[in-house]
Amino acid sequence: MRVAVSCLGNTLEESLDKRFGRAAYFLVVDTDTMAFSVIDNAAQANAGGAGIAAAQLVIDSGSEAVITGQVGPNAMDVLKNTDIVLYQGIPGAVYDNIVAFNQNKLTRIASSGPAHAGMGR
Repeated sequence: MRVAVSCLGNTLEESLDKRFGRAAYFLVVDTDTMAFSVIDNAAQANAGGAGIAAAQLVIDSGSEAVITGQVGPNAMDVLKNTDIVLYQGIPGAVYDNIVAFNQNKLTRIASSGPAHAGMGR
């Protein structure tokens, strides 16, 4: 399965970024092989619409799930119209989050966080 993880850097050892729309990167990880590709989230610097743009990046990546922290209401509106399942990440590295995902230890995200929560870096 292809899972997009919001993160602070571009390796499996980097920490989860709890911000979805303003995450620095998304790593799209094959959960069987741990092979991954990196998406530089250029939307993170947008004055507005970062969540919507990030959601579109994830959709375009072919990901079937997302591991992140908070997802704002605009991004949630975009993602809820897809088959992509959202999971609450755990503090730690991308690798640790994929392992937890594979062990069914992550909780699904059912509702969005507050609007503009990721603005106060």
